[in-house]
Amino acid sequence: MTADHPSAPTGGPPGGMPEHHESILLDEPSTADLRAKVTQAWQEFARALADRLAALPAGAHLEVTLDPTASGTGDAIYSVSVDAGAEGALAARAVGNASLPQGYRLDRSAVADMIALGWSPPGVVEGSGEYFGLDSSTADAARLSALLSRTLRDVYGAPHPAFLVYLVHDAEGEPLPVEPLGTARSEFGPDRDVEADLDEALAAAAAASQSGESDVLALAERVRTVVSTMLKSDSDRLQVDSDGDINIRAGSAMVFVRVRDNPPLVDVFSPVLTEVEPTERLYVKLSELTNRMPIGRLYCADDTVWASIPVFGRNFQPTHLMLAVQVMTGLADELDDRLHGEFGGKRFFGEGDKPVKRDEGEHRTGMYL
Repeated sequence: MTADHPSAPTGGPPGGMPEHHESILLDEPSTADLRAKVTQAWQEFARALADRLAALPAGAHLEVTLDPTASGTGDAIYSVSVDAGAEGALAARAVGNASLPQGYRLDRSAVADMIALGWSPPGVVEGSGEYFGLDSSTADAARLSALLSRTLRDVYGAPHPAFLVYLVHDAEGEPLPVEPLGTARSEFGPDRDVEADLDEALAAAAAASQSGESDVLALAERVRTVVSTMLKSDSDRLQVDSDGDINIRAGSAMVFVRVRDNPPLVDVFSPVLTEVEPTERLYVKLSELTNRMPIGRLYCADDTVWASIPVFGRNFQPTHLMLAVQVMTGLADELDDRLHGEFGGKRFFGEGDKPVKRDEGEHRTGMYL
């Protein structure tokens, strides 16, 4: 079983307001743990993108899009694209306000940022039409890659490359095999196969379900289907504890997936550290890290540091849960080591960890496998 996961943090000072947005240059060293992880992910994406751009054959088309399903931008499709011409010529395009719905259009400051990055306004570059335009070449692929990456991150607001999807095809529209672009997801590659498998599995589960099944049970079944598809396992072979939580091991951390019924919610969470002493310094650290996380939150309750990413149960989107599980499994395994080194406590699978010394009768939150 698992220790009870609180629905809201208790005790300690409230988290601070989110920091004002700061641009981080691709080659700038980071000063914060999570920010360093995100920066590293963008660096890896930019390097991979530069390699792909340098090798694009004539007639090829590459497009990178901020996934509207995962980012919650709805009908707003923020994307950049590159078309390869003869003799290494590259024509880059970026979506402009004419292609964006009201409420999602770039403000004057964002348009100024686009120009400062090197884009020409829509219509200025021949053939750009309603898109920002830029002409380059394969010889300058590294510079173009950095510009495209900063456009997606700093102007279009992609919090992490995992929120991006990409496609590469030839002049006839046939997909071209390319190495992955960091943690971005391919429209044609293995990630697309997972999503196709997921759609098929969900359809099969819906057909097999009884018409009288409650919404809560239907949501729980869909969650099990999503997780089992991600883990390439059968739904009935998932590790489920006595609380009904799905267990996913992530290195020295454990991630749990819990379905709540009021309101309908899927909570992806992890007890990053247990038996940790709640101090002012710990609360400040967790607040700072939460403000820098792409999604989710960190807090301390009942002498346990929790990481949590909620997914709405109403109008449930399987891709939202997939993203939450992917982020949490990487985040928990990274954070438990870092926070344990600074604040002590016990990691879920840290058999040799020594908890903070307390009085015999004092309450402690325990973790049981």
